[in-house]
Amino acid sequence: MGSETVVADAPHAVCIPFPAQSHIMAMLKFAKILHRKGFHITFVNTEFNHQRLLNVGGPNSLDGLPGFRFETIPDGLPPSYSTNAAADIESLCVSVLKNFLAPFSALLAKLNTPTSGNLPVTCIISDFIMPFGVTAAQELRIPVVTFFAISACSAMGCMQFASLRDKGFTPLKDSSYFTNGYLDTVIDWIPGMRDIRLRELPSFIQTTDPNDILFNFIIEGVEGASKASGIVIQTFDALEREVLDALSPMFPHLYAIGPLQLPLNQSLDDPLKSIGCGLWKEDTECLHWLNSKAPNSVVYVNFGSLVVMTAEQLVNFGYGLANSNYPFLWIIRPDLVEGESAVLPSEFLEETKDRGLIASWCPQEEVLNHPAVGGFLTHCGWNSIIESVSAGVPMLCWPSFGDQANKLQVCLQRMGHWHGD
Repeated sequence: MGSETVVADAPHAVCIPFPAQSHIMAMLKFAKILHRKGFHITFVNTEFNHQRLLNVGGPNSLDGLPGFRFETIPDGLPPSYSTNAAADIESLCVSVLKNFLAPFSALLAKLNTPTSGNLPVTCIISDFIMPFGVTAAQELRIPVVTFFAISACSAMGCMQFASLRDKGFTPLKDSSYFTNGYLDTVIDWIPGMRDIRLRELPSFIQTTDPNDILFNFIIEGVEGASKASGIVIQTFDALEREVLDALSPMFPHLYAIGPLQLPLNQSLDDPLKSIGCGLWKEDTECLHWLNSKAPNSVVYVNFGSLVVMTAEQLVNFGYGLANSNYPFLWIIRPDLVEGESAVLPSEFLEETKDRGLIASWCPQEEVLNHPAVGGFLTHCGWNSIIESVSAGVPMLCWPSFGDQANKLQVCLQRMGHWHGD
């Protein structure tokens, strides 16, 4: 937003991530890399998330640079929903399919207006669960790249949803199938994913409802990706070679582009470095606290931006950390506990006051790369896994929902051990 100079004839990519912290982060990193390579970038957030970013970073934090600008579209949700937009994923997904195409198409038309001073839009980079991006690109007759902010293993799992439905594996017959061992059924026909169990596939298949919103939302995304000009996945060959080899014949123009942070971190004078994507205010004091700790001594705990847990689970994690006798840095979002505030027992706080630090959010990449951090208790979000692998930090994994159990399998197959079910 605002006036800027642009390089004549530069390709102009419009990037639109799914409106959640991890998806915005991954797409923004990719957009920054493209900008370095000479692309003009228009990065599109929802109005709600754009305001959250400004609230965290300051009123001028998204002013951008020549050739890199931010635009917004409405999310089509009522104001009451926006008090905690991460809480009701189903409503957001319904709105993505019903309400996003029209304002996005209007934005593209505005960008392409000759009097706008912009270069013509030459391609769209759309999150795989923002399939309207493919429709908009087809209307303009320009290329569209589908961006997977998830693992290749999760992407392949999502691509089997229709087959799993057609073969009768989902929806589940009734609620007893959640606990009667059925989810341990081995699926042996998915390319690149040998002998994976139903419970290890993205959890949206674990439904008894044939009209399940999230299950069908994923199918819509997969159908959109099948029409894209190309596919990019935030992963790398050494981590997911088998499944990438299986995906390549399905998508001839498929590229593994991770870890995205490594090329960005190589530049010391990156003019876009100050442009972040945090939807929560980061507590940088934790870095000073880490400076006082011995190398490889601190357990870092963070369950990401969307996971919610019960109050009992929160307390159990707390006592686990207390009993470990290790120093710990624990990130507890204000909305981490479902339906109530996150409150820890006073005896836990007293026992751990000299070796534990609790913060509401932090600069995770800096934390993981700090020499004091020796382990990471994570929910298996893909950004977290990629960042931890890149930093060389061992992980203790607690998958919660979505494709996190699927990502756990990547960790186990390549670098881990299983301790429990």
